[in-house]
Amino acid sequence: MSQPSRPRFRKFVLLPGAMVAVAATSLGGLTVATAAPSDTTGLNFLAPFYIEADLTGDDAVDEVDIAKIMAALGSTSADPAWSGVSAADFDGNETITLTDVAQLSQRALYDDGPFSAVEASTIDAQKAMNAGVISAVSLTKMYLDRIAAYDDQGEKLNSIISVNERALEIAAQLDAERAAGGPRSMLHGIPVIAKDNYNTVDMPTTAGCTCLKNNQTDADSQMVEQMRADGAVILAKANLDEFAFNLSTDSSLGGPTMSPYVRNQNAGGSSGGTGASIAANLGIIGLGTDTGGSIRVPSSFNQLVGVRPTVGLASRDGIIPLALSQDTGGPMTRTVADAAIALDSVVGFDPEDAITAESTGNIPGTYTSSLDDSSLEGARIGYVPSIVGTNPAVLRLFNQAKADLEAQGATVVEMVIPNLSTVQNYSSGSTNEFKHDVNEYLAKFVTDPDVPYETLAEIIAANDYQYPSRTSTYNARERVTEEQYQAWITQHNAEIANGESILTGAMDSYNVSAMIYPTTTGQYNAGANNRLSPYGGMPAVTVPMGMSSTAIDGSTIDGAPSNIEFLGRSYAEPTLLGFAYDYEQATKHRTSPSLFPELVG
Repeated sequence: MSQPSRPRFRKFVLLPGAMVAVAATSLGGLTVATAAPSDTTGLNFLAPFYIEADLTGDDAVDEVDIAKIMAALGSTSADPAWSGVSAADFDGNETITLTDVAQLSQRALYDDGPFSAVEASTIDAQKAMNAGVISAVSLTKMYLDRIAAYDDQGEKLNSIISVNERALEIAAQLDAERAAGGPRSMLHGIPVIAKDNYNTVDMPTTAGCTCLKNNQTDADSQMVEQMRADGAVILAKANLDEFAFNLSTDSSLGGPTMSPYVRNQNAGGSSGGTGASIAANLGIIGLGTDTGGSIRVPSSFNQLVGVRPTVGLASRDGIIPLALSQDTGGPMTRTVADAAIALDSVVGFDPEDAITAESTGNIPGTYTSSLDDSSLEGARIGYVPSIVGTNPAVLRLFNQAKADLEAQGATVVEMVIPNLSTVQNYSSGSTNEFKHDVNEYLAKFVTDPDVPYETLAEIIAANDYQYPSRTSTYNARERVTEEQYQAWITQHNAEIANGESILTGAMDSYNVSAMIYPTTTGQYNAGANNRLSPYGGMPAVTVPMGMSSTAIDGSTIDGAPSNIEFLGRSYAEPTLLGFAYDYEQATKHRTSPSLFPELVG
């Protein structure tokens, strides 16, 4: 909702017969306005923009009103208590969503107290910026300072490849815009870390390879462009497994990224840099990509919420590909709410990525409308015992997760899918598609004269990737001919369609809305469950289900994270996010890594 220019309020106090308001008309100064008793009764002193936001009738728009609307998330005009929150339905869609929370927060006139970057959510940051406690500049600087302190120094997390030198300048522009007319969206001023295979106009896009260290594109990827349009600050680019090949993270340009929880364990991959950086609170929202598990595995290893959207929901244009039959980008965050907010920003049709046409009519007004802590009530959810795995620590957590889902009102149904192994045994497109797809990327986007490569063959000939251990992988992918690719892609697209048919048919047969399983079936061991979503082209949301301790290879790992994953029908992201949100709110399993505390001074 666009609003006229208005003063920014830090705090107000209602006094007998009068009100004193402290208003910051700009980021640089404060003025004091008082109203005589005859001029005002409570909030009538303020513009209607603020008056209508008082949900509690106490002449205050503050944390009490915020708490009331948060408790009403997902409520509709059909609910008995609707009259008590209908004033906060600012977009008029007869549902209380996080968009309404943002609008109410924008009207909140309170001092939110000290702000901590550790575990801060998008809503936390927006409240603090609207209260004048922080600005986009100070928020951005907090995370830049954390990157400087923890990524290359201190614990040397090694999750970041490059930092945006214009980040503070961009944040200052966003602060001026907020002061003049309010925030663009829930992402206004929010620091985002993108995996370094997303094109960005202000940082090179490298895929972690020395061969692309100078690849400065002249346009953003579509997903990044949409986030910037919503006011996000693209803060940094995260390390990844080189060209997103593996389910760990190691690259010739970025080196290895390790877990922020257990420092001698890998952070998962291929989006491990995004996973480790968001887990260690180096930014608020992360972007990863997933071909066969590369969002969900590092989310599990780093206690994050990860969303692998339906292929076609968000554009892949401007993302260095691995296998376009399976590739998709998505958010990696510390909360389900942040994941929904980020997903709102990045979805939609893009003529540069034809498959996104299939998303038309399948995108809700906002994914936040599905975030209801009673979403699991009455839901039927299925699981297949044979894919849960036998690791005792993970099995214990999964059994507890089933009990928690049932405690929230869900019915958990045991499923048997006789032809499930057909889907599990499909081959990834990462070998047969990579050469074709990456050559197309190089031809379309690489225009910088400092990047002399037009094909994968030229990169291999120059040996410009440093790691000898990767040579056989590069060579195997280069040997795939165009004829082999064409035969493969026809076959593989048919396999994915068959996988969707098998999985959707099974859910229909058991009358379930989603399937669940451990995202990773061993501690710091990916397993194979990550195959189900890409080999059906279907969405999956992974959310923390707890920490465990057990012996691995003769040593004990304390606090190894593990996630539960919700798999649903194509374009069922709202349902999956609702289930994940309800489960998250009931269990609150995420913990912050102790080695990366708040910076002092």
